[in-house]
Amino acid sequence: MSALTITLLQEPLAWMDGEANLRHFDPLLRDLQDRDLIILPEMFTTGFAMEAAKSSLPEDRVIAWLHGHAQHCDALVGGSAAIQTAQGAVNRFLLVEPDGTVHRYDKRHLFRMADEHHHYLAGEQRAVLNWRGWRILPQVCYDLRFPVFSRNQNDYDLAIWVANWPAPRALHWQALLLARAIENQAYVAGCNRVGIDGNQHHYSGDSQIISPQGEVLAVATPHQPARLDATLSLDALRAYRERFPAWRDADAFQL
Repeated sequence: MSALTITLLQEPLAWMDGEANLRHFDPLLRDLQDRDLIILPEMFTTGFAMEAAKSSLPEDRVIAWLHGHAQHCDALVGGSAAIQTAQGAVNRFLLVEPDGTVHRYDKRHLFRMADEHHHYLAGEQRAVLNWRGWRILPQVCYDLRFPVFSRNQNDYDLAIWVANWPAPRALHWQALLLARAIENQAYVAGCNRVGIDGNQHHYSGDSQIISPQGEVLAVATPHQPARLDATLSLDALRAYRERFPAWRDADAFQL
């Protein structure tokens, strides 16, 4: 389909309480209709906690919950969660289709300033999924600072970042989302949380949906829970990339 209806849920998160967070999002998701894609923040079951995977909800529980809402909304539903695997803990972006198909992406760039690299395993590769004719690149928070990793190789139409990006660096968050949209000639959606976490870090949200030309299509009120909606056009994206084919001049040089 040419049009993709997308919703971001910018919400506070209960610290290290998976079931409480699922209960919080339940009524918000039940009210959503006529959506193709619904996105929750990074580590939406726990908040950004280094010890989260040790007591977080099992992956099967999170997937079953996402699947239930995907079926109800007839949409792709996802967000990242701290998941304990046999190999170790990962910060995993899970996206679940109404038929139960699960897409996974493990956060590649771990935020060393919070010692995330000492608690979680880095993902080994990026992932692009196909949903209703759209090619979608899922990414997580700190990945946003590494443009080579998210470089559009003519393989995606929409990039999504979920985040727990603290308020003091909100301007960085906004500027980087804008840059990723313009340089990759793709739609960009950034879903951040709000509120104060268990480490007393404050989050202003500033979630946004941005067009390939850098136009802000939707932006959340800072510091407040918010629902962002936008309708994206694949036809408009293709026409723009044909009219202004900067992607053809992208340097293939690899570091």
